[in-house]
Amino acid sequence: MSTAAIKKTGYTWRIVDIVVAALIAIAGGVIFWAWSQGAAAVSPPMNAVYPPLTGLIAGGWMIPAVLGMLIIRKPGAALFCETVAAMGELIMGSPYGASVLFSGFVQGLGAEIIFAIFVYKKFNLPIALLAGAAAGLFCGLNDSFAPWGWNIAYAAGDKLAYIVFTAISGAIIAGALSWIATRGLARTGVLSSFASRKAASEPVFS
Repeated sequence: MSTAAIKKTGYTWRIVDIVVAALIAIAGGVIFWAWSQGAAAVSPPMNAVYPPLTGLIAGGWMIPAVLGMLIIRKPGAALFCETVAAMGELIMGSPYGASVLFSGFVQGLGAEIIFAIFVYKKFNLPIALLAGAAAGLFCGLNDSFAPWGWNIAYAAGDKLAYIVFTAISGAIIAGALSWIATRGLARTGVLSSFASRKAASEPVFS
């Protein structure tokens, strides 16, 4: 078998990949819904201080994208998990309506692009942070400039601050926490069917 064929086979989704991706997405939908309820509670005091600060809590909506890719390690995992999770939130009743579908798509795309840049070969902490930050960046851009963006009326400086905050939140909450969670799951042995089964012993920075 040629090297190209081996690489192609390694990127092919198996039934177990689809099942676990769906489970991550379903769990992500529940997280999204719960996060939305929490955000509704903490946003008013944050808005009272400085409205763009709400970007700091956005990272919870990006966890499925990074976690899904860190576990499955196949092209499309971040996009699939994040988009399906958004669909789950919509079905459960999202206060943001159907716009969550597009939000989920663009956030998943942001994370997916980072992993694709590294040809789906690097899954260390810096890459997880970058993927989370990219998901946050796309989230911030969507919220600030899409016609349905809830902070589209912000001044330019406030929009920039919000985008920076969402990127930071994505890096820390979605990136770092997903990387830590993947290593923890690997230690239990539940990832034995995936390339991420050795995540707990992989180098942090290389």
